[in-house]
Amino acid sequence: MSQALEANQALSGIRVLDMTHVQSGPSATQLLAWLGADVIKLENVTGDITRKQLRDLPDVDSLYFTMLNCNKRSITLNTKTERGKELLTELISRSDVLVENFGPGAVDRMGFSWERIQEINPRLVYASIKGFGDGPYTKFKAYEVVAQAMGGSMSTTGFEDGPPLATGAQIGDSGTGVHCVAGILAALYQRTHTGRGQRVNVAMQHAVLNLCRVKLRDQQRLTHGPLAEYPNAENTSEADEVPRSGNASGGGQPGWAVKCAPGGPNDYVYVIVQPVGWEPITRLIGRPELAEDPEWAAPEARLPKLAKMFQLIEEWSSTLPKWEVLEQLTAHNIPCGPILSTKEIVEDASLAANEMIVEVDHPERGAFTTVGSPLKLSDSPVRVERSPLLGEHNEEVYVGELGLGDEEVRLLKTNGVI
Repeated sequence: MSQALEANQALSGIRVLDMTHVQSGPSATQLLAWLGADVIKLENVTGDITRKQLRDLPDVDSLYFTMLNCNKRSITLNTKTERGKELLTELISRSDVLVENFGPGAVDRMGFSWERIQEINPRLVYASIKGFGDGPYTKFKAYEVVAQAMGGSMSTTGFEDGPPLATGAQIGDSGTGVHCVAGILAALYQRTHTGRGQRVNVAMQHAVLNLCRVKLRDQQRLTHGPLAEYPNAENTSEADEVPRSGNASGGGQPGWAVKCAPGGPNDYVYVIVQPVGWEPITRLIGRPELAEDPEWAAPEARLPKLAKMFQLIEEWSSTLPKWEVLEQLTAHNIPCGPILSTKEIVEDASLAANEMIVEVDHPERGAFTTVGSPLKLSDSPVRVERSPLLGEHNEEVYVGELGLGDEEVRLLKTNGVI
């Protein structure tokens, strides 16, 4: 990345010591890198485990790794050695932010408690991502879907007669990463007033729960009657917990995914039926009389028969391709969206034009497609750069910035310190 572009970014001059691995932490530090921070990914000498996981090509970094570690530098360090601890101390002293997502207490056992880190660098913002907060779950091992299971997502996802389902969105890992970034940025801002760093703690279960707040809203509404906007509302009258609601919108206006031609797995359009949209919908589906029928005209009249309402819409939509359904609905200002497959998303011209689908060159695996930055700041342009090779920046950091001699670096390699 050019120096001119770097200087124009929001977090230019902020150094992040990235001691994270897998997804939740790297997703957070990648966002910081896209915002202009100098993110130094500190890996053990064997590297982040995801470099080798889910490989599609032999002996090169996996897409799992490359798509979560763009715009970073990589150094290796064995923090179990005495010299490794000394170098880590020096790196901490030179950093603004440290991010880690090890198991509870792992960094303390390295000899770097929060108290020790404050002694080394009182201005450091120390951010930790854990599976759970303090309490009986603290030491549970957390994975993406475990966080979804325990944060309220799975119990409310799926259809009523089926099992709880995980969402394809990585709300446990990357969702927590976004929350972590918010905490880090707030701490950096507060530092401008106090001069002090602080601890930032984010738990995966807590982040998922924050994203499931509407379901806790509905849990409380249950005490005052059934959830009328749910397609299975009649079954909630005696319920003491929020049911799985299929594709119901969960908001004030009913919505559903209706089938389209030719009937493939993603030939659907999601349709929201606002009060103002009912009359044009009745004309589109060839049932204009329903706009005046007292059994259908008012939103309150339609609520008890949402399944029938969407069945009527689907009888029309299933005869047309989803893009034609989209065109006809949007012509009448009816909120809707086609279900886009991953293949359609990768090939979507508008996403490419918005730099949300980008192609990046990699020296070992060649070009690969990844997701661009969703954060668009007018004065902080982002250019997605490839992920680093393992230890690619050892010399740049240890010699060029920490001032180690070439001979010492050679010995550190020989002795397995870096």
